Amino acid sequence: MTANKKLPRIIFAIALASAGAAILAQDAASGGAALGGADMDSLHAEENFRVGLDAYNRRQYQSAILSFEKALSYRPGEGIILDYMGKAYYRSGLEEIALRLWQDAALAFGMDAPETLLINNRIEVVRNRRGLFPAMNENIRYIEVGHFPGTAGGNSYFSQPSAVLSAGDGTSWVAAYGSNELIRIDVNGVIRERRRGRALEGFDRPYDIVRGVDGNIYVSEFRGGRISVLSEDGTWLSYIGSKGLNDGNLLGPANMAIDDEGYIYVVDYGNRRICKFNPDGGEFITSFGRKSDYFKGFVSPTGIAVLDGIVYVADGIAAVISMFDRNGLYLGDLLDEGLNAPESMRAGAGGKLLVADSKRIVAVDPQTAIVSELTPAGNSRVNILGAGANANGSILAADFDGNEVTVLQAMDTVAGGLFVQIERIVSDNFPLVTVELSVQDRLRNPITGLDQHNFLITENGSPAAEQTFLGYGAGIQNGQGSDVVVVFERSPETRALTSEMQTAIQDIAAALEGNGRIVSIISAGRMPVDERFNVENPASMEKAAGNSGAVNAGTYSAGWRFDMALRLAAGKLLPLSKKRAVVFVTSGGIGDAAFEDSDLSQQAAYLANNGIPLYAVLIGEGEISGELRYLCEETGGQMIRLYSKQGIGGAIRSIAEKPPASYIFTYRSSLQTNFGRAFLPVEAEVYLLENSGRDAAGYFPPLE
Repeated sequence: MTANKKLPRIIFAIALASAGAAILAQDAASGGAALGGADMDSLHAEENFRVGLDAYNRRQYQSAILSFEKALSYRPGEGIILDYMGKAYYRSGLEEIALRLWQDAALAFGMDAPETLLINNRIEVVRNRRGLFPAMNENIRYIEVGHFPGTAGGNSYFSQPSAVLSAGDGTSWVAAYGSNELIRIDVNGVIRERRRGRALEGFDRPYDIVRGVDGNIYVSEFRGGRISVLSEDGTWLSYIGSKGLNDGNLLGPANMAIDDEGYIYVVDYGNRRICKFNPDGGEFITSFGRKSDYFKGFVSPTGIAVLDGIVYVADGIAAVISMFDRNGLYLGDLLDEGLNAPESMRAGAGGKLLVADSKRIVAVDPQTAIVSELTPAGNSRVNILGAGANANGSILAADFDGNEVTVLQAMDTVAGGLFVQIERIVSDNFPLVTVELSVQDRLRNPITGLDQHNFLITENGSPAAEQTFLGYGAGIQNGQGSDVVVVFERSPETRALTSEMQTAIQDIAAALEGNGRIVSIISAGRMPVDERFNVENPASMEKAAGNSGAVNAGTYSAGWRFDMALRLAAGKLLPLSKKRAVVFVTSGGIGDAAFEDSDLSQQAAYLANNGIPLYAVLIGEGEISGELRYLCEETGGQMIRLYSKQGIGGAIRSIAEKPPASYIFTYRSSLQTNFGRAFLPVEAEVYLLENSGRDAAGYFPPLE
């Protein structure tokens, strides 16, 4: 039975609630049943609600919806049932129905009820996400929400920060020029580790820090006249360049940039030029930027960024951003007004340049040359040398003169707070209870890097006993690595691309080796087919990728069903690791028969609301369609071409490397169970600097 066929029953239930059906209050605090009353209707409602809640916690959302419908038939208008049925529809991607159910749940609980406050907040967040381009705010402004000082209480932690680099897990590397080190700080400002470069010799005034396409970290040493190459974890590996005036030499290397092929561009400040190095061994390639017949020459080169094949270089004294191709050919100036004294420059979100402009941070649009001020100018002690976004979308600014790292967030994000959702509760070992919850911002971006200091679990307003933070939610099963379902397009366009599909499965398997697994291979024909394969047998996987030839499935049919295959793939991932993804090997489209039973936004919501990103691997000579691009962007996935220079390995490995915004706690409940019939409440509050959010849910303990 499809969701569309069940819709009239839901509308009928909502109509009953709106008509003012009687509502009986629950009394979980005193150990009573979830649904008050001892009449048969109440008992039947409670029984079906319990079954539905169990299915919901096992991520079987369609089964949960059916049971909640039955419960509502006995107790029309019961707020708690309407609320949970809305949650089940939300997880199923049917957000419009979820919103209507939550509206009626709020009416059922009453205007002043604490449940209504949480429900209304949920409605506001989901409605905003469903609005037209909710994140596209050209007038976005950032405000300070936290400071990580280099010195506090007579203790010195670091000195003169000059650059920041997100580590991807919520932590960030900071180049501390004055104390000759890199420090890695978490989202709460706690220093997790220090790196001081090569043993014995150490860094000689580290200035900028960037990450290469291979994951290695590059650190410019301003006084050392060289670049240190570090592994992802900060272990020193080698040097690039040496101090001097000639080709391959550097004199005061400052800011750096990496292009999509891994080449390294270094602002050679003392020589007033840009030096380009090969990432393989650090071989010198070329230099450019000195005065010529075509270019006026740099006065004080500072920031540098590479975006869409163009190298942008800022001149701090001239307050100009100039453009070059990747071989150093001068292409003209992007802008020569609107900046004060630009320092660092990064390729930022939305195809814009994030510029640290001395006492403020601005965004520059390379298409229009429009300068948008993100932060107001600071006081006289502020001197921002470097700025960059962390994994949670905050901007970290390295204030060199103020000797601190400042954390800035978009004003609307701070005002809206965090979006916290208790995703599931497991009480099989009651009184030991396990809670899995997710934390996002208002635009569905995951909040990563939190620890036990950011959470508070309560029962009826009192802190729960023996709270234990288990870390990132790799699934309550504590699965390791990432789980991936690979979907192959079986259309007429891919019929002749068997070898490319087999190459794709080889590359995916190689990228996941030791870091994840392929749990299923699905053929997207007229009906999706779950191919048989042996993950230990490459030939078996290649055969599955090339198609089993199941004629009844309509393989390589013009009527292939991408939507059905995608929903099957997502369903297989729901009970598995939270580090998961669907990888779709495609010629670029989704087919004419897609979304006959549901629309594109519902499919995107189904994936996004369950934390399942979609990665599209393009084979053949086609281009990614707008619909497929939308699905990848909305779910946090990527679009990659199989035979691109960087390959697909890095994107596939990132599935396991990105920590999910899901966290797991255990605690020991002190509530009375009424022999397992009581509906027991649990609340979760999350705090991050000046942001906070909360959610409340409940569960049934085992029957005694």
